Amino acid sequence: MDWFYIKGILILSGINLMAVLGLSLLTGFTGLFSFGHAGFMALGAYATAVMTVKFGIPFIPALLVGGLTAALASLFIGRLTLNLKGDYFCIATLGFGEAIRLILDNIQYFGGARGWPGIPQETTLLKVVILNIIAIIILKNLIRSRHGRNMIAIREEELASKIVGIDVFRYKMISLLISAFYAGIAGGMLGHYATFLQPKMFSLVKSTELTIIVIFGGLGSITGSVLGAVVLTALPELLRAFAQWRLVVYGAAVIFIMISRPEGLMGGKELSFMTIKSVLRYTKPWRKIGAFTEGRRQGRL
Repeated sequence: MDWFYIKGILILSGINLMAVLGLSLLTGFTGLFSFGHAGFMALGAYATAVMTVKFGIPFIPALLVGGLTAALASLFIGRLTLNLKGDYFCIATLGFGEAIRLILDNIQYFGGARGWPGIPQETTLLKVVILNIIAIIILKNLIRSRHGRNMIAIREEELASKIVGIDVFRYKMISLLISAFYAGIAGGMLGHYATFLQPKMFSLVKSTELTIIVIFGGLGSITGSVLGAVVLTALPELLRAFAQWRLVVYGAAVIFIMISRPEGLMGGKELSFMTIKSVLRYTKPWRKIGAFTEGRRQGRL
């Protein structure tokens, strides 16, 4: 396995992570399930490609346009669907994602169902890492803020949140808007990594894959989203030795982990530097080093 191949897996993991971070805010922290995020990714991907290919705009500003396009679409779909109760919002987003795919299938300006080749390759590992770090910092600060706590309160008990004065619709809309922006950025990076766009790249399967990653990593955990995106993007590649059975093995592995740990890998917890330090303190090599240092300090060694 050479570095070029590993780098490709890392870039795809980073692209998935960007979309998953946004979906984690909506599903994991606000409690709204969406099966239409592939639609937001598609809007971001095509808008970014239009900016770079048709108008010659540099990649990063074009990427922001892609994210904003997806965010604007979320305002429209959110206004219509966020007042729906129960599973209806989930079904509405599913319909939105499929509608976007079918519309793109019939727009010949973008190549229609045959796809759009010739998109410049602008997505590099460095850009993916930097953008994801920025996205994680923004998301972490948002979750720790009063607005983030309001979103978590809505997830835990919507009616009680409304009674204490939280504007439930507003915070759901903000969560959906940020989530769609992240998905649009991910779509833009995907198009400029694959150098090709086709509507079937953003089918229901893609939305389902993103939702599985969020649940697999653990609802309400940014660390879980990172682990889930890396593990579930790399796993099908590591299972290539099983040929056509690899996706069956992949599905079986996901089912096994979800049965053995239904709360996900992180279970709503976050991995911090203090946690890593505490774990290392109790591992054998570090314990010996600590005992030696303490002995030297007390003059026993």
